[in-house]
Amino acid sequence: MSLQWLQFRVTVLLLLYCVLCLGIGAPRSLANIPTVQQGNKLIGTNYSSSNGFGITPVTLAEDGSYYIVLEAGLITFRATIDTGSADSWLMSTACTTPTCMQVPRYPLQYDSPTFVSVNNNASVFNVSYADTTAASGFIAREAIQISNVTAPNQAIGLVTNSNVTLVNDISGILGLGFPRLSEIYASVANGASWASTPFFATLASQGILDYPIFGLSLTRNTTGTLAIGAIDVSVVQNASNIVWNEVVPFSPIGTQFNMSGYFYWAIHMTGFSVNGTNLTPMPTYPTLTDNSSIALLDVGTTGIYGPYQDVTRLYSLISGSRLVDESGQWVVPCTSSATISFTFGDNNTFVLQPTDYIIGPAASNPGLCLSWPRASPPSSDGVDWQLGTPFLRTVYSVWSYGIDDEEPPMIGLYAKSNASATVESPTVVSAFLSSVSATVATTLPNYVLATPSYTTPPYTFNTSVPATFGEIVASELATSTYAPILVSPTVNASALPKVYDAYTMVYTNSEGQSVTSTYHVSDPTTALGVPPGWSGAHVIGIPYFGLGISLFIAVSTTVCVLS
Repeated sequence: MSLQWLQFRVTVLLLLYCVLCLGIGAPRSLANIPTVQQGNKLIGTNYSSSNGFGITPVTLAEDGSYYIVLEAGLITFRATIDTGSADSWLMSTACTTPTCMQVPRYPLQYDSPTFVSVNNNASVFNVSYADTTAASGFIAREAIQISNVTAPNQAIGLVTNSNVTLVNDISGILGLGFPRLSEIYASVANGASWASTPFFATLASQGILDYPIFGLSLTRNTTGTLAIGAIDVSVVQNASNIVWNEVVPFSPIGTQFNMSGYFYWAIHMTGFSVNGTNLTPMPTYPTLTDNSSIALLDVGTTGIYGPYQDVTRLYSLISGSRLVDESGQWVVPCTSSATISFTFGDNNTFVLQPTDYIIGPAASNPGLCLSWPRASPPSSDGVDWQLGTPFLRTVYSVWSYGIDDEEPPMIGLYAKSNASATVESPTVVSAFLSSVSATVATTLPNYVLATPSYTTPPYTFNTSVPATFGEIVASELATSTYAPILVSPTVNASALPKVYDAYTMVYTNSEGQSVTSTYHVSDPTTALGVPPGWSGAHVIGIPYFGLGISLFIAVSTTVCVLS
């Protein structure tokens, strides 16, 4: 490398650093600067623009969950994203349990300029999970930033005691659900709902976003994306092909609310099939759910679950399959080439190939593979199906929060592959399982298990307050200052803000040659859990021109631009 070229690079990096500090008051990774489409033109973002959109990488963790990088104050953390819960929380330095000590923690001794105490840190935060783990602590407010989008004064839980196991230096959870699912909202909302809404509800209710949506692209082997306030057009080639499904409203629980509203990111499932043989779901509470089966779409669930009355019929169409344990786990022949499909609304069908639903071969019988879906007992909330990451990896999902008095919440699904694509052969499936070392350490029974029977529990919701599918509520959604663009029958998906995760940079090198490089959004290179100025402090991740830069920079006769 010539001395002149090295000097040029150093000069440009120093200029970038200065511009950033002047533009936003604090350094951050440039890798998270997106481009955004305004009207029909895809353009670069400028730091002086409003924080109405953003895009950030989504990474698969060792436990099958997906995480992003966020900032709490000016401190960087990894957090698992979860659409099946609404609260956001981080481990704090007050938590000294073995599970807490393994991950970066929010330093309570740090005087964050954006930290706000709630009730002198006396408002208790508690959360528990189906695997019997739990976390507890206190509620506080802090600025939460993802990419270049900030939720100011966001109510979060700071955990002081936990046995929740987190991997990959993940410090907590970012809940993307509705307020009625939030423990924090329920405990603080009395007279202070503006300060206690979940993260995405804060962005939507305060009109911070260009439009109240977020988009998810999940992958198995590469980095996916979370787009906030926009959709990722590096994945969605044609927005008119997004299939929109209205979210199901629920009656309130008990007397907490006097009107119906939105609780889960759940939609109606109208059918499922194996190799094109269609079956109609059998809802657990047919008279209470309009004789419709309800499916929860949950990025925080690492599998697919359905009721025994449906799952048993599904596997009856796959030759050689059988139930192998009391948890509802089935196995199928590892040579299976069956496709499994799910249908929502009017014949909107999405297909799973064998590598989408096969978990892996059993160690005791490598000819049989554990498989999704797994059967589960009846749930008192009437949600029969949970479609987690095995399904969500096959689609680009758009989560529209809805608008007060204008537009109901919706989930848009965009198939990543053609429904008529060639079915995967046993050879392809075998090669895939080998490549991911998917063998499951389990011993299968050498006898046929009987399908268990369960007593249906009482329905959770207060049906004296009816919930009507498609209803548009007056509160708890996005501010009515948004102009609706997803209201049927004139859905205008092309008007959705669009963000792109790849950047093309054209620059002139020291020899006068024009060089073009393309880069993708990537995690910022920063120390986790360390405030700026402390040991191991916030490091700016600036690889050699590996940046999505939306600035015009001139150094001598060299100009860097976005193409």
